[in-house]
Amino acid sequence: MKQITKISLFSILAGFNFLSSNAQAVDNNTIRVGEYFVHYNSQASDLSGTGIGAVPPGVNMNINNVNTPYFAYVRRLSSSFDLELAFGIPPTTTIVGKGPSKLGSVPYDGQEIASAKWWSPTLLFNYKFLDESDSIRPYVGLGVNFTSFSDINAKSAGQAALGGPTWANLSDSFGWAATAGLSYHFLDHWSAYGSYSVSEVRSNLTANTSGIIRTNSVDFHPQAVVVSLGYSY
Repeated sequence: MKQITKISLFSILAGFNFLSSNAQAVDNNTIRVGEYFVHYNSQASDLSGTGIGAVPPGVNMNINNVNTPYFAYVRRLSSSFDLELAFGIPPTTTIVGKGPSKLGSVPYDGQEIASAKWWSPTLLFNYKFLDESDSIRPYVGLGVNFTSFSDINAKSAGQAALGGPTWANLSDSFGWAATAGLSYHFLDHWSAYGSYSVSEVRSNLTANTSGIIRTNSVDFHPQAVVVSLGYSY
């Protein structure tokens, strides 16, 4: 009887150890490194001013596309949900004149008129389809984005078009973000990811040329393809 009891206790303990080892085998944290390929589908109001700072109709701008390294920390919440904090190294983005070919005698349309860097962390709540045992899993996510601009510089063409040395500012932005992608688990703790993301980034531009103020509003509407490699632990 004692021998049977010992065997039963051993079986129960072995079962608990098996379940515990399986639970511990689940990786709850992932670091991802890759590349953002950012396309701006930007829309902006015409640059405006009053009095001596009045601007002809149609003076606008475009935003050049940019690439930058992508980093993310992902926390597994369950087999189907995780939380992702994503960000990139602040890239230098170029602003190009759009509108009349010249302002007075100064070339404008197509000229690089300014540049800025932006810091844009995004927090996403992701839902993963299929089962954790599947190698390929589609996922979708919703969240929020914060964007702050720095190192805003009016280039020589922009300063010439506005009439002299110009200081510029872009206001911070806070808006929604969304993503859809695929993960491919190919080796132990390693996975590859590909995704497409959009976010709401709106800012107000203020340009000060020796006390002459001109303003407009910009909807950057960034869309990003992200390719990355992740290590889970």
